[in-house]
Amino acid sequence: MHHVKRSVLTSNATVGRFDEVCTVTRTAPKDTSDLQCQITLSLPEGRITVQRVFTITSAGPGDLTLAITGGTGRYRTAHGYMHAVNTSDTETQLTVHLIR
Repeated sequence: MHHVKRSVLTSNATVGRFDEVCTVTRTAPKDTSDLQCQITLSLPEGRITVQRVFTITSAGPGDLTLAITGGTGRYRTAHGYMHAVNTSDTETQLTVHLIR
């Protein structure tokens, strides 16, 4: 299991926090494994929760689309999806497609 804590930025201004917990659910030959990840985006007006199971290889996970599974506060009826693209070894661009 691993836990990641980062800031959520827009135009280089911090607008919230990104927390991710992933658990390895399967390992396979050739550096392949499956992860179950739960993510919470903590924003000023509430939280958005996201999750997905995906396969990761030695090349990385690639671009991912994750389901929005709920929220609190202003986002209490949230659903939709989040698209994640690794832009470098240390940066990930998140695009949230939110339906409230």
